[in-house]
Parts: sequence; C-alpha cells; structure tokens
Amino acid sequence: MLTAVLLIPTGIGAAIGGYAGDAIPVVRAMAQVCDRLITHPNVLNGAMLYWPLANVWYVEGYALDQFAAGEWGLRSPRPNRIGLLLDAALEPDLKLRHLQAAAACQATLGLTLTESITTDRPLGVCLQTAASGATWGTLKEPGSLLRAAERLVQEANAEAIAIVSRFPDDLGSAALHNYRSGHGVDPLAGAEAVISHLVVQHLQVPAAHAPALQPLPLDDSVHPRALAEEIGYTFLPSVLVGLSRAPRYTLQPEADTLWQTAVDAVISPATALGGRGLLALARQGTPILGIANNTTTLAVTAEGLGLDTIPCQSYAEAIGFLAALKAGVNWQTLLNQI
Repeated sequence: MLTAVLLIPTGIGAAIGGYAGDAIPVVRAMAQVCDRLITHPNVLNGAMLYWPLANVWYVEGYALDQFAAGEWGLRSPRPNRIGLLLDAALEPDLKLRHLQAAAACQATLGLTLTESITTDRPLGVCLQTAASGATWGTLKEPGSLLRAAERLVQEANAEAIAIVSRFPDDLGSAALHNYRSGHGVDPLAGAEAVISHLVVQHLQVPAAHAPALQPLPLDDSVHPRALAEEIGYTFLPSVLVGLSRAPRYTLQPEADTLWQTAVDAVISPATALGGRGLLALARQGTPILGIANNTTTLAVTAEGLGLDTIPCQSYAEAIGFLAALKAGVNWQTLLNQI
C-alpha cells in the first residue's frame, strides 16, 4: 500500500493550490498512483466544485500535523454526520443561502446533516497579511465559535463540523483585484485555517471552513483559476462533500487506524518546507519531494533547513517518482544516473 501526503500550505500564494480547488487536477492524477493520498481541505475545496475520490483522505491541517507527529491516528473513512455552524454575523440573506446550500447537499447528494447552530455572538473575523505576503487572521470571539461547536457534538451528535463565518467584504482592495486576476495571494485562506484549527484542536473532530461573503460584481476578466468562487452564493458544497467522508481522529491504537509510520512520501512546494507536519515526517526518514514549479511567497527551502529532499521540477515528475516507489524501481535508474 503506497501512502503519500500532499501538502500545499494555504494563504502563501502557491502557484498551484493557491486558489479554490486549482490543485484538484494534481490530486486526481496522484490518486491514480497512490493507494492512499492524504491531503488537507484547502487542496480539495473548490467552492461549488469538488471531485471526491475514495482513496483521498480529507484531513484538516491541525489534525494532519498531529498525525504526522504521531500524536493522532486516522480512522478509515466512513460516512459522517455533519453539523453546520453559522456565524451570528451572517445577514439574513447570507444565512438563508447557506441553509439552502446545505439542504441541497442533503437532497441532491444524500449527505447527512444535523440541525444548524448559530453562534451566540458574532465571531468578528479580522484579516491580516504578513511581511512575506502570506495571509492569516484572528477572531474577536473564539469562545463563541467553540461553544457552538461543543453544542453540535454534544447535543446534535455531529461527527464533523462545517463552519460558515462572515468575512469582511473589501471590494476595492488591491489584494482582491490581484487574486481575481490570477496572480495574488488568497486574502481569506490564512484566517480560514485559524478557524478550523481552533475547532479541531478543541474537540478532536474533523472540521472545515467556508467563508461567507456578498457576491462580487460580474467581471469578464476574472482568471479561470478564481472562477470556482464566482459561480455561486456560497463556498459550502465542497466543504460538506469533503467532510462527509473525512477520517475521524483517535488518540489511541485501534483497529482500522492509520499512523504516521505508514507514510511513504510527502509532497510539498520546494519553498514551503517548514511546516510542523512535514518536519516531523522528515525526522522519521520519510522521503520529501519538493516541487520547484509550485512557487510561493515563502523561501523556506531544503537548503535553509538542512533537509535531504528529492527535488522535482513538477507534480508530473513527483507522480513518476511515486510510481517508481510503488513498483520498487530505483528512482535513479529513471534518470540514467546509475
């Protein structure tokens, strides 16, 4: 069984995976070689678009780091009962749109959802940009988020949580213009990661986030990579589909559970190698594949970290390495270096 972890950190302007769902073609191709491919929601979330695959495991970023560090195991995916958590800051029309999206996923896709719960206070999402250009964010009311999540688990028996929070509209910002033009950093992604991390860390259940925004004005110059976020009123469907079969987490050895020692390879942009999960897997000797043409705003390289990696120019080359690994073929023979 070949098990690989595909990492594309969010909010760092990745050339592939820096937009909603634009890394899905990579996942689809890589999943043909891997028996199990573990990746995180921002790689698979395409707003209204998604492509579920039985051997692709949808694991939230904090949980993925815990798994890589050997702290948590991943249970084999099975259907989840999803709780919908709504920010009290949502205007009535936006709240209705998201409730309708959830009902549509129940009726059309057969997903199982609990009754929704609204936070007792507006969450107060604040967006920030680091000096590197990477995006992140904070919440004014994290306690309200966690109280609502607790109710979904304890009262509604939710096994996974989809979070919808109201994000600031900033129609005139340069960041939004650049992003829609196909050459900027996702201004929302870093804050989204903070929100899901809080819930997963607190409750140890799968969670993912969909930002709520008023629809943007039509613009015929929007780049194709940004269009998945332009074709509807909500980004929720891909989140619900991903969570519907997301692996649950365990802190104890159990049957049918995957642990970090089963990982055969990790794939990441060559300039974004400093993540906690990647470094934990590197310490256990897992091969690290650095993808050169997936550029980011960061400069965290193998050379700077003293890591021994397998440099790959593209994901196509990485897929070739994984195929060789699965077949037991020495990679160097394919490069005519033996």
